[in-house]
Amino acid sequence: MRLPSSRHSAIEGDGKKMDKPPPFRNPFVHVLKFTPMEKAKIAIMTVTLFPIRLLIAAFMMLLAWPFAFVASVGRSETTVEPQCLWRRVVDIILRVIMRAMWFAGGFHWMTVKGQRALPTEAPILTLAPHSSYFDAIPVTMTMSSIVMKAESKDIPLWGTLIKYIRPVFVSRSDQNSRKKTVEEIKRRAHSGGEWPQIMIFPEGTCTNRSCLITFKPGAFIPAVPVQPVVLRYPNKLDTITWTWQGPGAFEILWLTLCQLHNEFVIEFLPIYTPSEEEKKNPALFAINVRQVMAKALGVPITDYSFEDCQLAMAEGQLKLPVDTCLLEFARLVRRLGLKPQNSEKVLQDYGNKARKLEGQKLGLDDFAHFLDVPVSDMLRDMFALFDEREDNSMDIREFVIALSVVCRPAKTLETMKLAFKMFEAEEDGAITESELAVILKTALGVTHLNVSHLFTAIDADDTGKITFDKFRAFAEENPDFAEEYLYTENAGLQSGPCHCQQTQPSPPTLNPQSTATSKTANGICPDFSPKDHDGTTDALSKKHN
Repeated sequence: MRLPSSRHSAIEGDGKKMDKPPPFRNPFVHVLKFTPMEKAKIAIMTVTLFPIRLLIAAFMMLLAWPFAFVASVGRSETTVEPQCLWRRVVDIILRVIMRAMWFAGGFHWMTVKGQRALPTEAPILTLAPHSSYFDAIPVTMTMSSIVMKAESKDIPLWGTLIKYIRPVFVSRSDQNSRKKTVEEIKRRAHSGGEWPQIMIFPEGTCTNRSCLITFKPGAFIPAVPVQPVVLRYPNKLDTITWTWQGPGAFEILWLTLCQLHNEFVIEFLPIYTPSEEEKKNPALFAINVRQVMAKALGVPITDYSFEDCQLAMAEGQLKLPVDTCLLEFARLVRRLGLKPQNSEKVLQDYGNKARKLEGQKLGLDDFAHFLDVPVSDMLRDMFALFDEREDNSMDIREFVIALSVVCRPAKTLETMKLAFKMFEAEEDGAITESELAVILKTALGVTHLNVSHLFTAIDADDTGKITFDKFRAFAEENPDFAEEYLYTENAGLQSGPCHCQQTQPSPPTLNPQSTATSKTANGICPDFSPKDHDGTTDALSKKHN
């Protein structure tokens, strides 16, 4: 697979051309690189400033707890009482304590641009990009409500502080929780300003701020005016970003507290009032608000979404490498509606049809006929991913392999079994080294792959061919075969996706030669959008949280 130099279908969900094409950089990965001077500075700060700041921040949290506890006692979760004098005093005290905590953490001054709207004008504030737990800063500045996992309220100390801002809780134990959450947001949004404003991060997960990913529609279903709010951290060294792949939570805290000063800029954009069409179509509403926020930030937009995080973090034996093009493929699959409901059956059917073609090359029209879809710009972009020689032809077997990875990313052996079935010779059910290279490079979403070391290890009898049974036995004996036989053999092929076409080989640690291969999953927000999720999604979300 290869990422083409140009795209035909840089089009948003409303059919309009996007201002900028999707970025090549993977928004779900953050890597850091330190100079010798920066490493020395961090080492000094670790034994001097860091412990002091950490103790002060912890003390401020403890100091805030009794005030939040007293103000929360006896409050109803369904009605909002008038803000009496003593509660207003507590609110001011808590804001001062929280500001002191951030000051101790190096956020000495914060730049505020624009004017925050009143709850009667915009009951919902949409914030982006969401990139870190430091995005709690605007919550403590405004004491607005947020959407939180129900489990959060049971966390000692933190749970009390959370309950004070009257969040909307999402419960995983309740099957109807997402629907109830949307209804509660709608109820508060239509209260005429009685309830505090609700702050929502519509991206639904953390990114590295290189672009704005797909906005989930939950914040836009109430069909009320929203105020877009953009966040910036214009620091020379980005120790703030906490993404799915990269430095972990404590490492981000440590590195940030070791900086002398951390900048934070929050900008309140003009209120966005939805049109009648947008009120009826929350997805369109979300798309247009995202366009406004992206323009203010000066960053591109992309159709990558929370689901792409799951593809990138899947616990299969083939971890997606830094230069994978499968994220772009997954985006096109989603836009073309090609992800099947019954993926197992559809993949087997595709595999049988592809096997009958026996490697016959297909043109664009043949590809469209195979999928039973019309030719479109998006289909041309997908076709270009597999047209590596730029001769207007593709091997449909590669499409089936890529689709299998996208539909079941954690089931490496199932994908390999399907691939062997399409490539194997009828007389012995075996494949050659070149065929294994095609299979694996497609499953990893890369253009070139050397599999000689791996093939030789599997083909112990030196027959020049291997069967799926041999491959499966080898994979079971060597569960980390990709790390041992592929990543070491192919320069630049690193486990853990980063971005297509450009790389930044830098670490989440102070070793400049290491790579961001941490499996710690970061930055997941509760998904309250009222749509179904399959078991894989739910299981992955539970694991990462």
